[in-house]
Amino acid sequence: MTAPGSLTVDLNALSHNFHALEAVSGVSVHPVVKANAYGLGAVPVAKRLLAEGARTFFVARLDEGVTLRVALGPDPTIYVLDGCVGEAAGALKAADLRPILNHGDQVASWRAASGGACGLQIDTGMNRLGFRPEDAPEPFAGLELVMSHLACSDDPAEPMNRRQRDAFAAVSMRYPGTLKSFANSGGCFLGPDYGFDAVRPGICLYGGGPEGRPDNRLRAVATLTAEILQIRDLPASESVGYSRGFIADRPRRIATCGAGYADGILRSCSPRGEVWAAGALRPLLGRVSMDVIAVDVTGADVSVGDSVELFGANRPVDDAATAAGTISYELLTSIGNRFERRYLDHT
Repeated sequence: MTAPGSLTVDLNALSHNFHALEAVSGVSVHPVVKANAYGLGAVPVAKRLLAEGARTFFVARLDEGVTLRVALGPDPTIYVLDGCVGEAAGALKAADLRPILNHGDQVASWRAASGGACGLQIDTGMNRLGFRPEDAPEPFAGLELVMSHLACSDDPAEPMNRRQRDAFAAVSMRYPGTLKSFANSGGCFLGPDYGFDAVRPGICLYGGGPEGRPDNRLRAVATLTAEILQIRDLPASESVGYSRGFIADRPRRIATCGAGYADGILRSCSPRGEVWAAGALRPLLGRVSMDVIAVDVTGADVSVGDSVELFGANRPVDDAATAAGTISYELLTSIGNRFERRYLDHT
């Protein structure tokens, strides 16, 4: 029995976005495929990107890197953003993974294990991982990449972008001969002086816009749908769902669809959420339940077994996220395991 919802990942749209980011940044694109490629499937995503010319990938965790190495084979370079955590040096070396070293203890652990090739993160203002510029270590054997991370790239007018860029340019001069990487997804669009040697996009590969809203240079990669399980007529003054979250002001027709918060449909999608059905956006009614949502299909030509689009080409993921009071990253990485996954690849 099939699931009443599906996630379709368009690998051709992914390919389009990869090359669009190459064009706009003017440098090599090193995809970020952490968190299971933002919920879309790291292995099929990375395999397609490898076929499109990607040769360097970034993950967050050691186990993500190991999975990717097994899937992609020995050729691509894989960096682990967590760095060399605890006793991880041996496992990193065994899988030919390169840690992004973030503080002095990590550098010491990696070098003590004769670790070899690695990267270094400089914290230019994010105050998360990495060395402060004044604490950056001297160059050492095996260091092949120096990177930093933008904090406000979704706002091109934010002065901090330039401050971070200039700080990175200054400190990275201490490391001649290393690859320099600074721009994330939003940074790809800030101008040519943000690109350095390579960019590291994530959300824009997967169809999210660089400023948290749809961008016509990018295509929707993920389409999330839910099947209509039942349709009923709702009389005026009756309510829908828990705690009478919606009370009808007039007769309505409602469709109960097979997806809920157990599937990653955030409860905050109510009351402003919408889905695409029968050629138009239709509002959610009442609260999101564990397994189902209710949709207003008054006047729509729909039947049991039809699907509604939670986000995709007709309902951009950025718009769906805004309605839920969040960002596209959270919607994608929240997609639950009960959705059937399908991959479109017409190469």
